[in-house]
Amino acid sequence: MAETTPGSAASPASPGSAITPGSAASPAARSARMFNPGEKRSEVPEGLWTRCANCDAMLYTKALREAMFVCPQCDHHHRIGADERVRQLVDPGSFEPMWTDLQPIDSLKFVDRLPYGQRIEREQKKTGHKDALVAGKAFVKGRGVVLAVMNNEFMMASMGSVVGEKITRAIELATDENRALILVCAGGGARMQESTLAVSQMIKTSAALARHDEAGGLYLAVLTDPTTGGTAASFAMLGDLTLAEPKALIGFTGARVIANTVRQELPQGFQRAEFLVEKGFVDRVVHRHQLRNEIARLIDYAGK
Repeated sequence: MAETTPGSAASPASPGSAITPGSAASPAARSARMFNPGEKRSEVPEGLWTRCANCDAMLYTKALREAMFVCPQCDHHHRIGADERVRQLVDPGSFEPMWTDLQPIDSLKFVDRLPYGQRIEREQKKTGHKDALVAGKAFVKGRGVVLAVMNNEFMMASMGSVVGEKITRAIELATDENRALILVCAGGGARMQESTLAVSQMIKTSAALARHDEAGGLYLAVLTDPTTGGTAASFAMLGDLTLAEPKALIGFTGARVIANTVRQELPQGFQRAEFLVEKGFVDRVVHRHQLRNEIARLIDYAGK
């Protein structure tokens, strides 16, 4: 019978046997096999899984998209961009985007961590949109509407001159064609890089909505997480009916600033959609799965 050396491939090493540094059983060899830089390793593709921001559950992104980005574990409504929102709300193939050539200019030559012009270019490349609002004509379950959706993937849907201009044009189009206006609101308000030019959009959009109302037009405001600042202080709160997604953050000033100003502890759920329903600022909290049906039902109820 042929002899085998301790630790060789033909004879598993016994507890007391010596292991040579280059042998297959040595720790160095095992480490080299595990961490060999030249060896191909299977990696999880980026974006395959999404962690729920509320319950920390790991969710298969494809399944989450099919659930309209609502967590199946805790019902948390994840923030979504304008393209996904349009896909969820309108009849397939019915959306006609308008005013897509409008883009902001850096009138003030504003510089923070980046020059405003460079920041805009970066956001445009990231999202494929010129600015933070997508607008156009569409059908919602066969009802003709003008739809405007603020895009929180573009500078967190901050409102600059282009956003205000496109909202105003959407309002005027809805007035002229006697279509219901659906405005999906989001973001933190006026864009600081445009200063007074951004703040003035609050006035322009509100005036256009007043004319829409005088003409007998219907305006449905849909408030999503978050809707704050100048957005909440203008067109977001001027709807004939105001809907909100569950637990959406809605308000003008942050809760911490308010608490420090009034020197009182704020009630639980302050500035959340359900709290604002109780106080009369929001008419109804609507689950994302039911939002499209609810919009169509309200358009019928209003006779539009």
